[in-house]
Amino acid sequence: MKFGKVENPQLVDFTLPQTKKESFEVLNKYKSDNDLAVFVGCAKWNKQDLKNFYPPKTKDELTYYSTQFNSIEMNATFYRAPSKANVETWASKTPKDFKFFPKIPQSISHYGRLQNITDKLNEFLDAVAVFEDKLGMIFLQMHENFAPKDFDKLENFVNHFPKGYPLAVEVRHEDWFSKPQYFEQLTNLLQENQVSNIIVDTAGRRDMVHMRLTSADAFVRFVGANDASDYERLDEWISVIKDWKNEGLQNLYFFIHQNMEVESPLLATHFIKNLNKELNLTIRGPQETLTLF
Repeated sequence: MKFGKVENPQLVDFTLPQTKKESFEVLNKYKSDNDLAVFVGCAKWNKQDLKNFYPPKTKDELTYYSTQFNSIEMNATFYRAPSKANVETWASKTPKDFKFFPKIPQSISHYGRLQNITDKLNEFLDAVAVFEDKLGMIFLQMHENFAPKDFDKLENFVNHFPKGYPLAVEVRHEDWFSKPQYFEQLTNLLQENQVSNIIVDTAGRRDMVHMRLTSADAFVRFVGANDASDYERLDEWISVIKDWKNEGLQNLYFFIHQNMEVESPLLATHFIKNLNKELNLTIRGPQETLTLF
């Protein structure tokens, strides 16, 4: 994942910002005795991206991947909208507790810029609906040049997005984060519609670690910098998540990338092991002895 990549990650202050008070106000509305549902995974399952993750002679990558992790962030659907047959096949290869988090196709977000996309969106939603209980959350990622001046397009999209499908949104233009009036406009829209505000933890864009939750679901995209500090950064997230859980967080969706995909499965295994220990959870993940082949 090239977004947010820097030449010298050792020079970056990776300290997580304080959670915004508005986030706790949102979470407090959902406090209950329910267990926190946690889904942790990588962004892709193919061998080309997860080099050396699969044992020799692995017959089907998704089948094996889904025995190791309980979810996948589906970047593949960004480049090509899936058919119902694709979705049915993927779902059939995975365990009952596995969930998919498909990204809305770029034909809708980047090329269409959320305009005149009704037919394409309906086709996409009809396809991913075939996941049934294995559908986690759909997420929309906008181009870096999609600025606050385009707010009306995002507002129309969010307001008319079918409420039966859980949705998360990621914006990238710096003005969304540097200018408080635009950030407030964005978060108000998402909160009113119970849409999750995606947090991106990456070296070159610390503004996107905004710590502003707009629903009872936290959707975090963690990008490792291929540096030893990646593990320390993940440990700091565990402390934050513990606080969020105590305040009312219901669902955590945490997906791990790297600038160069070398050991994302190892990072995810480390995170799952320590999160289970700290929060007394039983998130399914690879064995602690996972090594890359």
